[in-house]
Amino acid sequence: MSVNVGLAQVSGDFLVAAIVIYSLAVLGFAGDFAFGRPRRSAASAGATQAGAAAEAGAAAEAGAAAEAADAAGERAAELAAVGAAGARRAASGAGGAGVPGAAGVADGATVSPVSPGGRAGEAAGGAVSGGAGGVAGVLPAFPARQVPALRAIWQAGPWVRAAVGLSALGLLLHVVAVVTRGFAVHRAPWGNMYEFVTALTCVAAIFFCYVMVRYRAWALGLFVMGAVVVALGLAETVIYTAAGPLVPALQSYWLSIHVTAMTLATGIFFVAAVLGVMYLVAERYRARVAAGKAQPGNGLLDRIPTAAQLDKLTYRTVVFGFPIWTFGVIAGAIWADQAWGRYWGWDPVETWAFITWVLYAAFLHARATAGWRGRRAHYIQLLGFASLAFNILVVQVFITGMHSYAGVG
Repeated sequence: MSVNVGLAQVSGDFLVAAIVIYSLAVLGFAGDFAFGRPRRSAASAGATQAGAAAEAGAAAEAGAAAEAADAAGERAAELAAVGAAGARRAASGAGGAGVPGAAGVADGATVSPVSPGGRAGEAAGGAVSGGAGGVAGVLPAFPARQVPALRAIWQAGPWVRAAVGLSALGLLLHVVAVVTRGFAVHRAPWGNMYEFVTALTCVAAIFFCYVMVRYRAWALGLFVMGAVVVALGLAETVIYTAAGPLVPALQSYWLSIHVTAMTLATGIFFVAAVLGVMYLVAERYRARVAAGKAQPGNGLLDRIPTAAQLDKLTYRTVVFGFPIWTFGVIAGAIWADQAWGRYWGWDPVETWAFITWVLYAAFLHARATAGWRGRRAHYIQLLGFASLAFNILVVQVFITGMHSYAGVG
C-alpha cells in the first residue's frame, strides 16, 4: 500500500507540537525547583504535628523516669546518713530494682518498652525525616500517597500543576503523532531509527507519567522529561526519515512482536538510566556530607528523592523492563530462524543485544548481593544502558550487518 503523505505530515506536526509542550513542561518543573514551595510543606503538615505530639509524649515519659531516678537517689542519700552498711544495702537494692544513673536513664529512654504513643512518635519521626541521607523505605521527598493524586498535584503548587498538565498534554500529542505515523505507513510505526526513537520516547514518557502519579514523583520531571526532549530533538534534526515502506526483510508480523517488545523495554530502560544518574549524584552528595566535605542543605538535591529512594525506583524500573527485553531477544531469535534459517548468527546487533541483556542481569544480581549494592550496582546498570545506546546509535547506523535497517542516510 502507498504511503499517505498528508497523514505523515500531520504526524510530524503533532510530534513537533509535542516537543514544544514537553519543553514548556520542563520549564515548569525547573520553575518549581527555583520558585516553588518546599516539597513537603503542605503534604507532611499532619505528619509533622503527629511527630511533635509524639516527641512531647516521649519527653514526658523521659521526665517521669528522671524524677523517679532523682527520688531513688535522695532515698539512697538518706540511708547513707544512717551508716555505710545501710548505704551499701540501699545501693544494692536500687541496682536490683533496675534504677539507672544519669547515663542509664538516657539509655533506658531509648531501649525501654515504648507506649503506643512512643511508637507513633517513632513512625512519625521516620515519616518526616528528609534530606539526601534519608531513611530507606520512606519517601520524604514525595507527598503522602494517602492523599489522592489530583489533590496532591493541586497542593504541590502552581508550577507543579502547570508542569504536570503540560506533560499530560504533550504525551497526548506524542501518542497521536506515533499512531498517525502508523496509519500513514500502514504498519507498526517503528520500521526505522527515527520511528524507533519517537516510539521509545513515547513509552518513556508514558512510564514516567505513571511513576510521577503513582509515587508523586514530579521532582524527577525536570530530569526525565528533559532527557525526552533532547532525544526527540535529535530525532527531528539528525535522524529524521521520511515515511516510506518497509524493506522486504522486515515485512513480517514478527515486526509487531519483536520490535514492539524492544521498544517498550528500551523506553523503560531510558527512565531507569536517568534515575541511575540521579542516584549517583545524590549518593555522592550524601557521602561528601557524611565526610564533612560538603555542607548539608543543598537547595537542588534537597528537592529530589533521597539516594535510597532513587535506588529503589531504579531497581523496580529495571525489574519491570528486563522481562520485556528478554522476551524481545527470544522473539528476535525466532524471527531470525524464520527469515534466515538460524536462531543466532552473532550479527553485531544480536551480539550487542545479548551483551545488554547480560549487563542488566548482572545489575539485578548485584542489587541483591551484599557488597555490590549502591554505586557499584548502578555503574553496571548505566553500563547496560550505554551498551543499549551504542547498539542503537552506532552499531545499527555505521556497522553493516543483517540488521542494517536504520534508514539513516
